[in-house]
Amino acid sequence: MPIYEYCCPECNFKFELLRQQSKANESVSCPRCHHDAKRILSSFTSFSKNGEGPSTPIGGSSSCSSCSATSCATCQM
Repeated sequence: MPIYEYCCPECNFKFELLRQQSKANESVSCPRCHHDAKRILSSFTSFSKNGEGPSTPIGGSSSCSSCSATSCATCQM
């Protein structure tokens, strides 16, 4: 079963649910405030290594935008 991401428009809480594809677009209750949440587009990040070993984020979204490191070699992701 795939994992889908949802966001509650009432409290802005984002969460994931493991659901059957046939139920992906059915309404779901927010675990925090119990209002109906909307399914959102999931994003991802891929990394590429060069011959020297450092990783470079490519495509998708990245949490690296707030990182102050000069190299991905120390990344805990």
